[in-house]
Amino acid sequence: MSQSPGPGSDGAATAALANARAAARQTRDLESERILAGIGMVLVAVACFATLDTATKTSTAAVPILMGVWFRYAFQAVATTAVLLPRHGTALLRTQHPRYQLLRGALLLVSSTLAFLSLRYMPLAEFTSIVLIAPLVITLLAATTLKEQVSALRWVLVAGGFAGTLVILRPGGDAFSWAVLLPIGLVLTNAWFQVLTSKLAQTENPLTMHFYTGWVGTLIASLALPFVWTALPSWHWWALLCLMGFMGTVGHFILILAYQRAPASTLTPYLYAQIAFAMLGGWLVFFHVPDRFSLVGMSMIAVCGAAGAWLTVRERRVPIEPAES
Repeated sequence: MSQSPGPGSDGAATAALANARAAARQTRDLESERILAGIGMVLVAVACFATLDTATKTSTAAVPILMGVWFRYAFQAVATTAVLLPRHGTALLRTQHPRYQLLRGALLLVSSTLAFLSLRYMPLAEFTSIVLIAPLVITLLAATTLKEQVSALRWVLVAGGFAGTLVILRPGGDAFSWAVLLPIGLVLTNAWFQVLTSKLAQTENPLTMHFYTGWVGTLIASLALPFVWTALPSWHWWALLCLMGFMGTVGHFILILAYQRAPASTLTPYLYAQIAFAMLGGWLVFFHVPDRFSLVGMSMIAVCGAAGAWLTVRERRVPIEPAES
């Protein structure tokens, strides 16, 4: 004769269900905390990059461009080595594609040099906005060069981002001059840098890529250093160079930590907060406020760029790195 489960069995089942629900809720809470921490880290990282760009623009008044670029890379290379090599040992140096690592480092060095030149001649916020159309250019390269399928929505976002750029660069605007060619060149080199990064990320450790980027840039820039080295007028300029190196290095480390805590598709749109930080830096240091039309163009780039970057990362599963000096 079979017996129906007693009250004790019902209580055990209820307790087990409650425990399962509590565990699921705890997992969701932990995941939410990690995502919020990742978003916070991205915001701190882009604030570091905006500070780097502000310091870079200031430095161009007394520091030769290539000297500033060399110091920025040398600081990053030495700091990265000091932090990562003791932890990871020779594993940090292992790469399956040394030639691509060299090319990637050279592309970023060219991008940084163009960024330094751009910041000498252009307002900070307008420069940052133009540079942040890079994810849209990646979409263009993916369709035309890599023959990838691009959705109609992504083409609309590309068109909107480029339209925003034209609004900023309109004749009579604050940013309209021959110098607009510099950030456009930067966008192109950075887009190729991002494409190469996405290929290397399939097999390479991101910390290894970060290590080689710093040293390749330092070694190549060292070739020009004897021809551009200048005695700086005071220690304030050396402090400014140290601030540039520190902000660039810390920003990249924080960005790596952010991508370890949350999906790239969640974090990428927050990279566009750098435009707001750049506007703040331009106002505080250079007393520059973008005009109405430039603000409209920046908003178009921010919306279309963030959406386009989110779609790009979601489809390709590879994080996009912000372009900075």
